[in-house]
Amino acid sequence: MQRVLEELNRNAERWLLLVFYTVLVITMFIEVLRRELLSYSSIWGEEIVRYAFIYLVWIGAAAAVRERGHIRIDVIMHYVSPRLKALIYLFGDLVMVAVSIVALYYSFETVLVSAKFGSVTDGLRISRVWFLMAVPFGFALVLLRLFQSILRDIADLRAGRPVYEGDKLFD
Repeated sequence: MQRVLEELNRNAERWLLLVFYTVLVITMFIEVLRRELLSYSSIWGEEIVRYAFIYLVWIGAAAAVRERGHIRIDVIMHYVSPRLKALIYLFGDLVMVAVSIVALYYSFETVLVSAKFGSVTDGLRISRVWFLMAVPFGFALVLLRLFQSILRDIADLRAGRPVYEGDKLFD
C-alpha cells in the first residue's frame, strides 16, 4: 500500500494529464475527420475537447507547482544566500497557499450553485458540476503540492541543504 501511495505521489498528475490529453487528441482527431470527410460535426466533440483542456490546465498547474516549474522571476535568486533563497521560496509558497484557498472557496461555490440549479451542458446534457469541478480539483491538488513543497523546504532549511529549485527550462 505504501508503494502505491508513493507512486501516486510521484506520478498522479502525469497519469491524469496523459488521460485528459489522450481524450482531447482522440476526440479532436475524430471531429476533424467527421468534419472534413462527412461534412458533419457534433456539439459533444467540441464540449469534450473544451472540458478536457480545462482539466489539463488545472492538473498541469499542480504539476508545475510540484516541480517548481511555474513561471517566476528568479534573477534575484542568483545573488542571495541559500538560506535567504529558502525563505523567499517559503514566502512565495505561503502567498500561493492564501491565493489558492480563496480560489478554492469561490470555485467550489460556483460548483454548488450549478448543482443547486441542476445546470447541464449544451451538447452532452450531463451535469455541469463534473466540468466545473476542474477548478476546485486543480486548486486542491495545487494546495496539496504547496504543502508538500513547504514541508520539503523547511526540512532542507533545517538540514542546511540547498532548497529544491526544480528543473530549469532554459539554461
